[in-house]
Formats: sequence, C-alpha cells, structure tokens
Amino acid sequence: MSLTLYGYWRSSASYRLRIALNLKSVAYDQKPVDLKEGEQRRPEHRDIHPQGFVPALADDQGVLIQSPAILEWIEETWPEPALLPSDLRERARVRAYAAVVGCDIHPIQNLSVLQHVKSEYGQDAEGVQAWARHWITRGLTALEAMAQADDRGGPYLWGASPTLADIYLVPQLYNARRFGVDVEAFPALSKADEAARAHPAFVTAAPESQPDAPEDGH
Repeated sequence: MSLTLYGYWRSSASYRLRIALNLKSVAYDQKPVDLKEGEQRRPEHRDIHPQGFVPALADDQGVLIQSPAILEWIEETWPEPALLPSDLRERARVRAYAAVVGCDIHPIQNLSVLQHVKSEYGQDAEGVQAWARHWITRGLTALEAMAQADDRGGPYLWGASPTLADIYLVPQLYNARRFGVDVEAFPALSKADEAARAHPAFVTAAPESQPDAPEDGH
C-alpha cells in the first residue's frame, strides 16, 4: 500500500498522523501544503480536502481526511503496536484524553481561527497570542487533572507504552510552547511529553525534522 500524507510541518493534526504511522512502522510519502502561503485554499487542494485543511492521507483507494478518523483507520489497519488499551473502559478513557485536545483545545487555536480573531476583531499579535494561551491553558489544566487522577505510573500518559493520548498530547504541548504557555505548570503532562519526545517515532515526526520545515524554524 502506497501512502501519501498531505500536511504541513507545523500542523499539529499532521504531526499526530506522522507519529502514528511511525509507531506502526508504516512507510509514507509527504506532500507538503504551505498553510502560510494559502496553498490549502487552492482548488487543487480542495479537490483533495473539501474543507481546505490538512492533513489528508491518500492511498490507492482514495483520500481520507480528519485526523481522528484517519488515526482510527490506522489503528484498525495496522493493529500492532496497539494505540488503545484492550479494556473497553480504558479505551474510552484514552479517547477522552485525545478528545480534550482534538475537540476542545486545538480547534480554537488553529490557524484559521486565529486569523479570524485578528482580522474580524482587530486583535494585534499579542491579542491573538493571549486568545490562544487562554484556551490552551484551560484545556491543559483539565488534562493535567485527568492525568494525575489516573496516574498509570508512566512514563507515558497511559503507562508503559505510547497511546493515542500521547499522540495528541505531544503536538499540543509543542503548540503551547509556541504561544508562550508555561508547560512546566503541568508536571504530569510534561513528564509524559518528555518521555514521548525521546521515542524514535516521535523524534522522526517532530516538526523541525520535516522536509518543508524552514531552516530558521519559523
């Protein structure tokens, strides 16, 4: 199966898919889509992703969109190593970690939202940053409480192996640092993030390691 990932080096949703594919040792090609240049809005990209977003994952049967759906497809297509626990309640709990990030934090600090906050409400760069910090901090505070309550013993969020929870956590903490959030204020999350970022699958997936990453990292 030949896979092509349409993404952007600093897109957290693209980052998630790179991590998952790397953890499963699945080979894929990358087709960068430059969000800063607006390539995602061009007709040729909308033919691939009708929303004009990234990521999209293409194979010989067509194109899949939306990282939660693609991650579930990856898990079902390549079951090992598992990204979800075998116990049904634990699976729901890990999915809840992912949803806190994917449903409640990431969407309202996404590029298109921040551009709208800037243009529609006259916010300068600091105003936009403050918006992002507010929602990121609020979400991470809840996620930290969940992690401390569960306390699986680490080193990852759900124990000895990376799961879907870590796949969502690491890109979100990357974004949090970009927006000036003090991630050390969340010790359980920071500990899991440090362990995950040392894992080869996460190292290779890191934004700065991508072919479209600029040399200056911005």
